[in-house]
Amino acid sequence: MSAPCPISPRILEALYCEALVLSDEVHGAFTLSGRIERINRDEDLARIALSSEGLRTTTRMMHAIAWLLNHRAYFLGEINEAQLRRHGRLSPDMRQSDPVQTALLDTATALLVDTTRRFYERLLRLDESWRLAAPVAPSAIDSLRQRIEGRLVG
Repeated sequence: MSAPCPISPRILEALYCEALVLSDEVHGAFTLSGRIERINRDEDLARIALSSEGLRTTTRMMHAIAWLLNHRAYFLGEINEAQLRRHGRLSPDMRQSDPVQTALLDTATALLVDTTRRFYERLLRLDESWRLAAPVAPSAIDSLRQRIEGRLVG
């Protein structure tokens, strides 16, 4: 198995542990049971911001953990490089937060949202550098599929 990743298994495990801790903090910060009731009913914008940023932040961390799990599977030999390249992609859209809504959150929650955003950006940089590494040669099946498609088209 070749090693195109600029990521070592040790770094990956550290990132995975960090992601789990962040995810647990996100869960605690955005658990809405009882929290919405404490917000003044007149503050609809704050409630919407809490719900929206909670969903956005939780989704961001779910994507991060999925990416990390795919890379762990690669290092454990459970998937090959082609499978990792095909299924282990991070979406750049997940790094976004709405600054207007984030400003409506309490300071600790807004800082947590920013921390998850910066963590995700770190993973995006790793993903990009890994993808810029030597591209994987197409498998025999992919080559055969391309030849067949070429004959059907032309």
